Amino acid sequence: MSLHIVCPHCHAINRVPQGRLDAAPKCGTCHLALFTAQPIELNEGNFSRHVSYNDIPVLIDFWAPWCGPCKMMTPVFAKVATILEPNIRLIKINTEEQQRLATSHNIRSIPTLALFKNGQEIARQAGAMNEQNLVQWVQSYGG
Repeated sequence: MSLHIVCPHCHAINRVPQGRLDAAPKCGTCHLALFTAQPIELNEGNFSRHVSYNDIPVLIDFWAPWCGPCKMMTPVFAKVATILEPNIRLIKINTEEQQRLATSHNIRSIPTLALFKNGQEIARQAGAMNEQNLVQWVQSYGG
């Protein structure tokens, strides 16, 4: 079975055999790595493509640069990317720059973590978490 994986660089949709996710697959369009073990910063223009077309779950950190707990969460989220990829895509959304996106997803406090699967939000958690709790939270929803 093949999975659709959206390239973090050029946003092309790629088909990758499920058993080859761990084999450092590259984008068929830009030839860069499909998994970088780091969160991807997205905007209103490319957000929907990643959430809707990735066949793997997508974990989103809605944050703002002025937010103290968000600053504490940044290195945790980056570390978790090295643990959860390639089975989960990690995305960061700056709510100051992407206010319409934050509003459309009813982000009321930050940081807010939202887990999407098959284009649908399946879980949400407000507030900062440590690495272990974040990994356990994602895995509790099948990620």
